[in-house]
Amino acid sequence: MIEINVAYEGQLRTRAIHGPSKCELITDAPVDNHGKGESFSPTDLVATALATCMATVMGIVAERKSIDLMGMKVRVEKHMSTDAPRRIVRLPVSIEMPLPADHADRALLEATALACPVHQSLHPAIEKPVTFQWNG
Repeated sequence: MIEINVAYEGQLRTRAIHGPSKCELITDAPVDNHGKGESFSPTDLVATALATCMATVMGIVAERKSIDLMGMKVRVEKHMSTDAPRRIVRLPVSIEMPLPADHADRALLEATALACPVHQSLHPAIEKPVTFQWNG
């Protein structure tokens, strides 16, 4: 169990503190939802969590197998609903791999990304297409 404490600072801004590390994170409501948009919004963090989770679990597997993933890039787009209730409807992810397309562990790395805990935790109604670009 990890504890995260959040304080509302007014003007649609929050400050979250990660219990173990004491690292702080600020969120703002986006401009299109009455906020200043000066930091990540809560829904931006969902998209960020997906991309960073995929990169992290691939990194774990890569370290175990002595594969160098330096230079890997993950891009995620967050698409919100246009109807009520306001919600994330699509999170397309593009992963640039610094490895050749015929890499022996390609299937393992791709499967690992798709099995990341965040990908597995998101509601099935959220579209999560993932594309891999192998550039080695």
